[in-house]
Amino acid sequence: MTTLTDPPKEHFRLSMLLYDTRYRSATIQVIAMIGFMLLAAWIINNTIQNLETLGRTVGFDFFAEPASYDINQRLLEYDSRDTHLRAAFIGLLNTLVVAVLGCITATIIGVMVGVLRLSNNWLIARIMTVYVEMFRNVPVLLWIVFAMAILIESLPAPRAFRGENPEATMDLFGTVAVTNRGVYIPEFLFSRGLGDIHLFGTSSLRFDVSLDLIAFLIVFGGSIFAMRKVSAWANSTQEKTGDRPAIWHIQLGLLFVPSAILLGVLGFHLGYPELKGFNFSGGTHLRNSLIALWLALSLYTAAFIAEIVRAGILAISKGQTEAASALGLRPGRTMRLVILPQALRVIIPPMISNYLNLTKNSSLAIAVGYMDITGTLGGITMNQTGRELECVLLLMLVYLSISLSISAVMNWYNNRVKLVER
Repeated sequence: MTTLTDPPKEHFRLSMLLYDTRYRSATIQVIAMIGFMLLAAWIINNTIQNLETLGRTVGFDFFAEPASYDINQRLLEYDSRDTHLRAAFIGLLNTLVVAVLGCITATIIGVMVGVLRLSNNWLIARIMTVYVEMFRNVPVLLWIVFAMAILIESLPAPRAFRGENPEATMDLFGTVAVTNRGVYIPEFLFSRGLGDIHLFGTSSLRFDVSLDLIAFLIVFGGSIFAMRKVSAWANSTQEKTGDRPAIWHIQLGLLFVPSAILLGVLGFHLGYPELKGFNFSGGTHLRNSLIALWLALSLYTAAFIAEIVRAGILAISKGQTEAASALGLRPGRTMRLVILPQALRVIIPPMISNYLNLTKNSSLAIAVGYMDITGTLGGITMNQTGRELECVLLLMLVYLSISLSISAVMNWYNNRVKLVER
C-alpha cells in the first residue's frame, strides 16, 4: 500500500539564479541591463570630465543668440536677426515639407511603375524595368546634384522673359514662370479674409494660423461627412430595394458648392507672379534647391516602392484575377477593386521603411543649398556656436521623433486595412 503526499517545498537559494532554468533567463537579462547602464554611465561621465577639462559645460543658452544667417526657402517669417532656435524651427519645417511632398510623390510614382512593370505590353514593362534599375543602383546624392544641375542649366533665366519678343514665356495661361532660379506659381489671396491667429507671441516658435484656412477645412470636412451620409443612404436603399439611386450629382454638389460659396464670401483670388527688374516678384517662389531635392528623393524612393508593389501584386493568387475576369470586370477595375486591396497587407510594412529612408535622406539637402534641420541646426548653428554635442543630440532626437511618428501613422493604417482572420 502506497501513500501520496505533497512534495516538500524547495527553499530559494542564490545558486538557483544560475543553475535553475526558471531563474537563469531573468538573471542574464538583469546582468546585461546592469552592464549596459554602467557602460552608458561611463561614457556620460567621461564626456562630462573631458568637457570640464576643456572649460566647457553642456547647455542650450546658445539658442537665444542671434543666428546672423539667412534661410532662402521658408514657410514662416524669418530674418538673420532671429535666434538660432528660430532658425532651427524654420529648418525643421523645411524638413517636414520635403518629407511629406516626397512620400506622396514617391507613392504615386512607385505604384504606377510597379503596376506597369507587370504590363503585358513588352515595351512599357521594359521601360519601367530600366527606370527601376537606373534609379536604385545610383546613390541618391548623385541624383540630387544631377537634378539641380539640370534645373540650372536647362531652364531659362528671368531676363529671357523680358522684351516684346521674349525667348521664354510663362506657362499655364501666363500664370506660372519656370526659370533657372526656381518656379513661380500663383499664391492664394483673400480680399475679405478673416485674418490670422498669432500663436506664441514674439517667441522664437511663433507662427500664424490662417482663419481662412481653418474655415475652408471645416466646410470641406463637413462636405465629406455629408457625402459619406449620402453614400450610406444609397447603400441602404440598394439593400432594401435592389436599386441604387443616382447620387453622383448630389455628391459633386456637396463637394464643390459649399467650398465655392465660402471662397466667394472670403473674396478668394490668385496673386500672379510678375517680372519686375531682374527677377519675378509676387506669387509663391519654389526654389530650385527644393524642387531638385523633392524630385530626386521621390524618383529614387519610387524605384524601391515599385518593386514592393510588384511583389505585393505577385503575392496574390492568379485565381483572383481569373475569377474577377469571369465576373466581367475589366483589367483596370480588377486591379483597383480586387488585387490592390489584398496586396496592401503585403505592401504597407516594407513601405514604412522606405518612408523613413526618404525622410532621413532629406538630410542630404545641404548639398544643393536647401536649408533643412541638418543645414541649420547641424550646419551653420553648430559651426557658429561650437556646440557640436548639443546640436548632434538634438538632431538625433528630431529625426527619431519624425521616424517614430511616421511609423505610428503607417502602423495604424496597416492595422485598419489588414485582413482579419476568424
